[in-house]
Amino acid sequence: MPTMPANAKQSPTPQERDKRCWWPGDDPLYVAYHDEEWGVPVWDDQKHFEFLCLEGQQAGLSWITVLRKRENYRRAFKDFDPVKVARMRDSTLEKLLTDTGLIRNRAKIFAVRNNAKLFLELQQERGSFTDYIWSFVGGKPLDGKRKQRGDVPATTPESDALSKDLKKRGFKFVGSTICYAHMQAAGLVNDHTSNCFRYREVKKCQ
Repeated sequence: MPTMPANAKQSPTPQERDKRCWWPGDDPLYVAYHDEEWGVPVWDDQKHFEFLCLEGQQAGLSWITVLRKRENYRRAFKDFDPVKVARMRDSTLEKLLTDTGLIRNRAKIFAVRNNAKLFLELQQERGSFTDYIWSFVGGKPLDGKRKQRGDVPATTPESDALSKDLKKRGFKFVGSTICYAHMQAAGLVNDHTSNCFRYREVKKCQ
């Protein structure tokens, strides 16, 4: 468990901002996500469900596209409460396909409910989804030790194993690339480059 919030320090100095990971660019929403959330270890099942769903919506798109629609997804999918999502009716999901605040892809929209049902089954089987997913990294965050952009992989053996198991259980939109993106976002691996000021902050939470 983290001993302190990863965003507990004051705002980064201009010098620190110059040492941020490359991918947020200068988009304020993306920068805030990078500086406050990405890579912080997640131990809450509902938060994992949210990340897993949003990563699945990203498939074939950029993450910033999903991030800009995040609040719309929270509204549409009951703040990602898996119990409530699992009970959503076909007619409700069909209506969401007309919601311009969402990515209107039928397979992706219906996958959220499918995955919610399986998420609940997994919770019953393993006690919690958190225990399940953290078992793929030995129960503690992996230190990516990435020095530069080119060192960050799209998949790893751990994400391959997670993807294979989730697919076997019937989850949708859980390819290895999506699973690794989830592992990065939820702090199962610290993939901030080592020159990024967040690398050291996130490491303190491990």
